[in-house]
Amino acid sequence: MEIVAAAAAAAEEGSVARRFWNKSQKEALLAAYTPFVVCLAAGGLELDTFRHYIAQDFHFLKTFVQAYEIAEDCADDEDAASAISELKKAVLKELKMHDSIVEEWGVDITKEIIPNPATVKYTNFLLATASGIVEGGKAPAKIATPFEKTKIAAYTVGAMTPCMRLYAFLGKEIVKNLGPDENSHPYKKWIDNYSPINFETAALQIEELLDKLSVSLTGEELEVIEKLYLQAVKLEIEFFCAQPISQRTTVPLTRLHDPLEQRLILFSDFDLTCTVVDSSAILAEIAILRTPKADGSDRDDPNVRKSSDLRSSWKALSSQYTEEYEQCIENILTTEESKDFDYEGLLKALEQLSEFEKRANLRVCESEVLKGLNIEDIKRAGERLILQDGCKRFFQNIVMKKEELNGDIHLLSYCWCGDLIRSAFSSGGLDVLSIHSNEFQYEESISTGEIVRKMETPLDKIQALKDILQNSPKHLSVYIGDSVGDLLCLLEADVGIVIGSSGSLRQVGSHFGVSFVPLFAGLVKKQRLLDGGASPVWKGLSGVLYTVSSWAEVHAFILGI
Repeated sequence: MEIVAAAAAAAEEGSVARRFWNKSQKEALLAAYTPFVVCLAAGGLELDTFRHYIAQDFHFLKTFVQAYEIAEDCADDEDAASAISELKKAVLKELKMHDSIVEEWGVDITKEIIPNPATVKYTNFLLATASGIVEGGKAPAKIATPFEKTKIAAYTVGAMTPCMRLYAFLGKEIVKNLGPDENSHPYKKWIDNYSPINFETAALQIEELLDKLSVSLTGEELEVIEKLYLQAVKLEIEFFCAQPISQRTTVPLTRLHDPLEQRLILFSDFDLTCTVVDSSAILAEIAILRTPKADGSDRDDPNVRKSSDLRSSWKALSSQYTEEYEQCIENILTTEESKDFDYEGLLKALEQLSEFEKRANLRVCESEVLKGLNIEDIKRAGERLILQDGCKRFFQNIVMKKEELNGDIHLLSYCWCGDLIRSAFSSGGLDVLSIHSNEFQYEESISTGEIVRKMETPLDKIQALKDILQNSPKHLSVYIGDSVGDLLCLLEADVGIVIGSSGSLRQVGSHFGVSFVPLFAGLVKKQRLLDGGASPVWKGLSGVLYTVSSWAEVHAFILGI
C-alpha cells in the first residue's frame, strides 16, 4: 500500500525528478549568481580561472563514470541498465572532448591535477552513495536482494541527476545572455557543450531514468532520494563558489563596494516586499477580533461597537480602496506613453496616486475601524508576522556585517503602525533597523483610531530616501520594492530591485519608459562594462530596474552565497 500511495502522490505532483527539481530550483538559481558563472557568461573570465575550473571538472567526470558503473551493476532490468550504459558512454565521450579542450587551453594533462576541497566533497558524497552509504550510515556488508541493489541504483542516480539538470539550466541562462556578438565569446566552444540543444537531452535522459528507478520505492525511500538530490545541489553550488576569482566582479555587490570610500545604504519597502500579507488587513483583523460580539442586552445600543459592523465597515473600505486604486492606475495609463525614460512624467503622474492614498487614509481614520487596538496585541501580531522566505536572514546578515560594510538599512513603508514593523524585526538583532512609517496615536497604550501620517505616498517615500542619501554624499544605494508606490525610490537608487510580480508596477513603469531586466541578465551586462573599465557600474536614474523572484536572489547578489 505504501508503494501504491507513493506512486499515486508522484503521479499527482508530476514525475519524481521534476518534483525534486522544482523544490530545489530557487537554490539552484543561486549558482548563476556566483562570480564564476557571471564572468563566464560575460566573456571576461580570466584564463587561469577557466583552466582551474576545467581541471576540477575532470574529477567530476571521472567520478560520474565510476558511479554509473556501480549503478549499472545494481540496475534490476535490462532497460534501466541500458539507459545507464548510454549515459556512461556520453560521459566517456565528454571526457575525450574534455581532453582536447584542456590541451587547447594550455592545461598539462600529463601532470596530476589535485582536486580542491569542494570537488572532493561532491565526489566523495557521490561515491559513498553509490557504495550504499546514505545519511551518514555504513555500507552494508552484503546486499542481500536484487531490490536492495535497485535502491542503490536509484539513490546513486538521484545524487547525479541534479548536476545534469543544473548544468542544463545554467547553460540555458548563459546562452540567453551571450550578447549580439556571441561568436566572438572566448569560451563559446565550452558553453556550446552545455547549451540547451546539447545538454537538455542528457538531463532529460537521466531524469527519466530516475523516475523509472523510483517507481517501486516506498515513500520513505523517496524521501532519502530527495535528501540526496538536495544535498547534491548544495555541493554543486559550493563547487562553483570555490572557483578562484581574482578579477573585479559585479557579484556580490559588496565585493565591488569600497567601505572606506562610500556608504552602502539599503532601502526596502515592507508590505508584500518583506511580508506575505498586507499589514493593513492584519491590523484591521486584530481590531475586529478584539471587538466583542453583540449580545441580547446591547444589540440595539448605538454606542456599542460590534465586530460584525466593524467587519462590514472594513470590507467596504477595502472594496472602495481597490476600486479607486485601479481607476487611478487606469487614469495614469491613459496619458501619452513615453518612448524614452521619463522620470518627470512619472513623478507628475504619481501625484494623482499620492492624493488618492491620502484620501484613503483619511477615510480609515474617520471610520474609527482601528480604534481600541492594544499595543501589546499589535506587538504580538508583529512577532508572529510571516515574512517572505529569506527576507529576515538577509537583513540579519547585513546587520552582522554592518561595520565591515559601512552599511545602513532603512525600511520605508506605508504601514499604519510602526510598532508592527518593529515587532516583526525585533528578534535576531534587527531592532537596529531604521523604520520610516506612519504611527498609531495612543491613549494609555490603546489606539485612538487616528494615524500619525508621516509616510502615506510615493512622494513621501522619495523625499525620505533623498534626505537620507543627502546625509551620505558618497554612497552606493539599493532599493527593494514591489509596488507602484516604490517606483520613484527604485529609480532614484543606484540599484532598484523589483521583487514579486506586480502587474500595475510594470504597466506604469513601462508606460514611462522604464525597462525591467532580470537581475542575472543585468549582472552579465554590467560585468561586461566592468571588464571594459567602466566606473561607476551602478548609477541611479538610469531608467532600468532589475527583477527577482525571491530574497535568495537579493542575498546572492548583494552578499554572495
